[in-house]
Amino acid sequence: MRLTRTLCAAAALLVATAAGTAAPAAGVNPPKIPTVFLGDASVAGWGIAPVDPGGLLCVRAQENLPDVVEDQLADQAILLDITADVSCAGAALHHVWEEQDLGGGARAVPQKRALTKETRLVVAGLGAGTAGLGQVLKQCSQRLRGTEGSHLPDAPVDAASPAGKCAAYFASGAGADWLERRFEQTGKDLDKLFSEITSESPSAKAVLVGYPRLVPKDRARCRAALPGGTERPLADVPEAAWGFLDTKVQARLNSLMAAKAKEHKAHFVDLYAATGAATACDGTDRAVGGLLEPSGVTLLHQRLPWLLAADETGRDGNGDTVAQSIAAMYGHGPA
Repeated sequence: MRLTRTLCAAAALLVATAAGTAAPAAGVNPPKIPTVFLGDASVAGWGIAPVDPGGLLCVRAQENLPDVVEDQLADQAILLDITADVSCAGAALHHVWEEQDLGGGARAVPQKRALTKETRLVVAGLGAGTAGLGQVLKQCSQRLRGTEGSHLPDAPVDAASPAGKCAAYFASGAGADWLERRFEQTGKDLDKLFSEITSESPSAKAVLVGYPRLVPKDRARCRAALPGGTERPLADVPEAAWGFLDTKVQARLNSLMAAKAKEHKAHFVDLYAATGAATACDGTDRAVGGLLEPSGVTLLHQRLPWLLAADETGRDGNGDTVAQSIAAMYGHGPA
């Protein structure tokens, strides 16, 4: 995708000129913006083939969210110079300033190492790992606790508590206390994320990207099997937990991320609000892969499950939303 950005930018300039909109002088390209992408699987493109050989252990797709954002912005003559995309599946907020264990003795250096004084735009997509989404899913799915969940390294919060009763587990007592601590830590780590960005790249604009919605408002749609199969989008996660997953985990995380971005005068991209009609439960219109639906990536002779990550359709839609939001930040299009 990045190979098309120059042509896209040129086309955008011609369109702008034809429409009577101010454009740079002939032969003068707009300056490129030194940009760094930080993030977890949502930025890296978990499940989307092919995987970038340079980011194999991070399961980073060759064409992921940053590629789509770059191309979409080029259409509006906003050119990015992506100096680094260090997104990595499994990353939590603290992996911005601490090493990430990739297994087998391999480790990823802190993501903030990619930031420099010359960086002018930082796009970050992290938070779900710190809030404990993976642990919540394993608490609510007996199948994820077995071999089918081997690619989700998180452990259930309390393996002694039945997966089928996870909604009640998180509603009070130890489960509720655990969730409160996770969100408290997420808030603190978001504060530190913005502090690290300011420290390493004081002249950069910061953009925090939220997560696409997983469960629709009409949760009955989650009862239907995925197209062409018998697997349900949320696999064996009990129906009693669907509302909890949406409102008490995802929507709460989205609100926290938006509030912290505002507090630190950063820009927030609300994917949760923009993706309600393309959740994991929306059949052929879904932009999120089912929990245990096979993805397009095979590692060590095993097909990775989507684990509720954005598929190619979701990547493109999310990338377009992020690009439009960033364009508005630079004065292009509606705010």
